[in-house]
Amino acid sequence: MRLFAAVLPPAPALDQLAAEVAVLKRLPDADRLRWTGRDGWHFTLAFYGEVAEDLLPGLHERLARAAHRHDPYGLRIAGGGRFGDRVVWAGADGDRPAMRHLADSAAAAGRRAGVRMEEHRPYTPHLTLARNRTGGLDLAPYATALADFASSPWTVADVALVRSHPLAPGPGNQPRYEAVASWRLGG
Repeated sequence: MRLFAAVLPPAPALDQLAAEVAVLKRLPDADRLRWTGRDGWHFTLAFYGEVAEDLLPGLHERLARAAHRHDPYGLRIAGGGRFGDRVVWAGADGDRPAMRHLADSAAAAGRRAGVRMEEHRPYTPHLTLARNRTGGLDLAPYATALADFASSPWTVADVALVRSHPLAPGPGNQPRYEAVASWRLGG
C-alpha cells in the first residue's frame, strides 16, 4: 500500500483554508488547475511509497517511538507559494523547526523499518492546494493571493500514518486518503 506520515490539520483550520481556496478559485484560469479536495489537505512529513505488508509492524513501532520523542508544538496554516508552474500550496507558520525534526524522525522510522525511501530532499512544510493540468499557466497570482492568509493556530498533538488510494479513472477524480494509524506526540 502507498503510505506517508503526515500532520492532519483540525477542522477549524481546514474551514478557514476552504474559504480562502474559494477565493482562489475565482482567479482567472483557475479552472485550468486540478484542485485538491479538502480531504486531501495535509502536511506530509515523510513519503514511504509502496510499503510491503510485512514491513508494517516495524513501521508502526518506529513511528510510535518517533512520536513519543517529540513534544506537541504550535502550528497554523499560513501564507503560500508555488513549486514552479506545477503546484500551488499553503504554508505553515509556528514551530517549523519542531515540524522539520518530526519529519526527519518520520523518514528515519521508515528507513529503519526497511522501507525503500526516495532520496532525501530538504523538508518544506506545505499543503498542496492545486496542480497545473495544462502547463503554460503562471501560478504567481495564486501564491500572491495566499501571502496574507493565516488560519487559527492549533497544537500538533499527533502524527498520522496515511494510506493513499490511487486516482480513480475519469476527469476531476482525486486520490483518496485514509488515516490508518496515529500516535500522540510526547511521552
